Amino acid sequence: MSREFLFDAEPMDLPGGAWSKTGRRKLQYDGRDVLGLSQGEFRSYLYPIYTPSGIPLTSESPADHPHHNSVWIGSDQVRCQVPAAAGETEDYTYNFYVNETFQGRSPGKILSTAVAGEPLGLEKFRLKQTLEWHGPPEWGAPQTRLIMRERRTVDFTPGQTHHVIDILSELEPANWDLELGPTRHAYFNVRVTDSMRVSSGGQFLDANGSTDANVISGSNTEWVDLSGSVGGGHHAGITVMSRPGPRQSWWFVSDWGVITVGHFRHEKTSISKGDSVRFDFRLVVHDGVAVSTEIARLYDDYVNGADQ
Repeated sequence: MSREFLFDAEPMDLPGGAWSKTGRRKLQYDGRDVLGLSQGEFRSYLYPIYTPSGIPLTSESPADHPHHNSVWIGSDQVRCQVPAAAGETEDYTYNFYVNETFQGRSPGKILSTAVAGEPLGLEKFRLKQTLEWHGPPEWGAPQTRLIMRERRTVDFTPGQTHHVIDILSELEPANWDLELGPTRHAYFNVRVTDSMRVSSGGQFLDANGSTDANVISGSNTEWVDLSGSVGGGHHAGITVMSRPGPRQSWWFVSDWGVITVGHFRHEKTSISKGDSVRFDFRLVVHDGVAVSTEIARLYDDYVNGADQ
């Protein structure tokens, strides 16, 4: 069989008269599923994600945090600077993280409006998405407000021992100046399967050699890995990397299996109408336990632009 990519919708044989509220498209390489691009009711996310040996590593909607959607982007603090009477402006604050009302803010939705996929040579595949961030229905805007637009690019590079997934997210205001954060519920998030949680025997590892979630959280480490048992005597893991930039990365991890990295934990990020901001992240999805020297090499390739 030739090694090639195939990107197509996942077929669903629904009963007559039924319709699907959500959707998923899958990416195959060499005849095997490697990645899913899913649109849920509240956001677009990557699920499932497979290691080179075909092991899925993430959880789509765990019982304790149903808004944790595998690999997803979001923020519970998004403020619009909306013009009001007498030349004043008012803060309209929106929640794009929790699926229910959170701290008084009803949930908005991040909706994919267009997606396209194309191979980049024989060893890389690119997904390009256009998304809209809509607030909830409210008085004065029963059809919801369009808060901002996002261009999201996902590059998938297969490998023998690990796959590399690069995610670029670029945000621009739709109608008003915006502020994101401060909040710990942002921006790039990963939730692993239950078997990989620290409470189930999994282990964190960061670029500083720490395995303690309390030490990693709040740090500005370069990368964080979470590896653990995935059944049948096998181990696997996922590494999250954040590209260095003008905004310092802030990490939050927990023993129940989440990794979050963002740039506005303590300070807000402002985006003026007509401008945009971009965020870059990398996932290394690997079989076996994490090897810090190999991850460090991959991180160096990432920040220096070397090919995988």
